[in-house]
Amino acid sequence: MRHYHSGNLIDTGNSAVTSIQDAAPGKVSIVGDRLRPVRIWLYIIALMVLVMVMVGGMTRLTGSGLSITTWKPISGIIPPLTLEDWQAEFEGYKQIPQYEVYNHWMTLEDFKGIFWWEWIHRFLGRIIGLAFAIPFLVFLFQKRLTRDMALPLAGLFVLGGFQGFLGWWMVSSGLTELTSVSQYRLAAHLTAALLLLLALVAVARRMRPEPTEGIVTRANKWMAAILLLLLVIQIAAGAFVAGIQAGWGYNTWPLMEGKFIPDGLYAYEPAWLSHFEHGLTVQFNHRMIAYLITIVAAAMLFFQIRGNGVGGVHRWLVVIMVLVLAQVTLGIATLLSMINIDLAVSHQGLAFILACSIAAYLADMTKTRSLGAVK
Repeated sequence: MRHYHSGNLIDTGNSAVTSIQDAAPGKVSIVGDRLRPVRIWLYIIALMVLVMVMVGGMTRLTGSGLSITTWKPISGIIPPLTLEDWQAEFEGYKQIPQYEVYNHWMTLEDFKGIFWWEWIHRFLGRIIGLAFAIPFLVFLFQKRLTRDMALPLAGLFVLGGFQGFLGWWMVSSGLTELTSVSQYRLAAHLTAALLLLLALVAVARRMRPEPTEGIVTRANKWMAAILLLLLVIQIAAGAFVAGIQAGWGYNTWPLMEGKFIPDGLYAYEPAWLSHFEHGLTVQFNHRMIAYLITIVAAAMLFFQIRGNGVGGVHRWLVVIMVLVLAQVTLGIATLLSMINIDLAVSHQGLAFILACSIAAYLADMTKTRSLGAVK
């Protein structure tokens, strides 16, 4: 069913929303919005995923990620309760290379310090699974969700479960030969978390009953999609920086080794391997992508101001530009601080918030829109 009000098209095909005309001309109010609890639920899950990502950052930066050497999806929710339990966990940790090479000095009390970060990280994952599954079943029972809504949401639940598997796959890479996890698996784990978060935000935004405000062109959509893709690539690149600890070197800005484009790039053979394993190249790439994202975001805002203005849905561009500048500043501060943990975790968290903002902008532009708004 579709409603036309003052030139606006409101698609209510799912019968979950009814719209009526206000007394004020040109304004539409939404009544009977049965999807509002669903949207709130999705935003809460998205916030929980963001918190889990930041706890994951703390886990990595404190060297805690390999402290639990087994994967027990159900029983693992119970932490060690007795001295015997703690000794068993500690003995398991003593068998891996990280302990033998770096942490052989640890006492049981020292081990507890790193154990709790990893346990909290895994605990949050389990809680998110329950926080998703139970309300989802309730909403199905209440018939708030159509088939077209339920299937994508079920897909998000599967993606969340797969994220747990990726987490263990990542951890297992550091239990036999490496003293830390594989940077490739870290990048896969972090990128999957990002995609899950973006999907949650996009689905929630597209459930909003309000029509898109302002003129939206195909160029607006394409540029937002390109900017989001660049940020996904940048976050994955950041995972490689973290995975090989490339941020611990070249702690100057804007120059590296005294040059904007340093000597020694792509030193590995074959050259493409340098993008993933050579510290200088990995950090250089991360910097260059950051500059590119800043230029693209600034160009989008500039041309929108010169064109149809930043009213309506395009107010997102102002938010995005502010977040981009804040993220660049935070990244530089993190680098110059020799990877201060608080700054580094904030840098990672803000990157995800920025990505969510772009996803929300894109979702708002691709949902119900004003008639004749797309050129």
